[in-house]
Amino acid sequence: MRFTEDSVSSPNQAENSVDAIAPTRRRMSTAERKRQILDRAIQFFAKYGIDGQLRNLTKELGVTHTLLYHYFPTKDALIQEVYKEVFESRWKPEWETLLDDESLTPEEKFNAFYLDYTNTVLTYDFVRILIFSGLSDHSISDRFFALLRSRLLPRLIRETRKYCNQPTTPKPTQRELEFLMGLHGGIFYIGMRRWIYGQAIYAAESPDTEQEIIRDRVQSYLHSAKSLFA
Repeated sequence: MRFTEDSVSSPNQAENSVDAIAPTRRRMSTAERKRQILDRAIQFFAKYGIDGQLRNLTKELGVTHTLLYHYFPTKDALIQEVYKEVFESRWKPEWETLLDDESLTPEEKFNAFYLDYTNTVLTYDFVRILIFSGLSDHSISDRFFALLRSRLLPRLIRETRKYCNQPTTPKPTQRELEFLMGLHGGIFYIGMRRWIYGQAIYAAESPDTEQEIIRDRVQSYLHSAKSLFA
């Protein structure tokens, strides 16, 4: 078979055809670039801690300090955005609605709340950033615990009192709050075991291990509360 001049593309033709099919790199919008920096900052702080140096963050991002400070003028401004994204954005108003639902028993409310709570917040970035914040300036951990104290703990104390057939209107006592935090901390420890200590909590033969742990702890807490506070 003879190849004619028309049957073989010239180098210039080949280059032109490549240029025609090669996608042009789209320039990121301001919102997309800020979103990219925030996402990488969350990964960075979850891995290295809140005290991680921003110059190392810019290296991982491949951006200059000038560009980083264009979007986040200070490190504190960046950390506040991380808090909003990792903590505030995951808070579900439905939790409060659930705990206020008069058609459910206290035990049903506790189980339903903590099952969804663990699925929502006990993630790699949430657990590690909260722990790292507690070990440094408390800027994130203090805000999160204030959120718990204002919107969650009073409702859980109220449901505990209902279970114990006690008046629900008095202000929670310190003893009640500490006892409740034993339950809350025990459930948070599921996330710590996984993301801090690298310890698996799932048994291969029992895929519902986490749900069983939560139900056991809720039942133990409520039964103990009835014994202590009745």
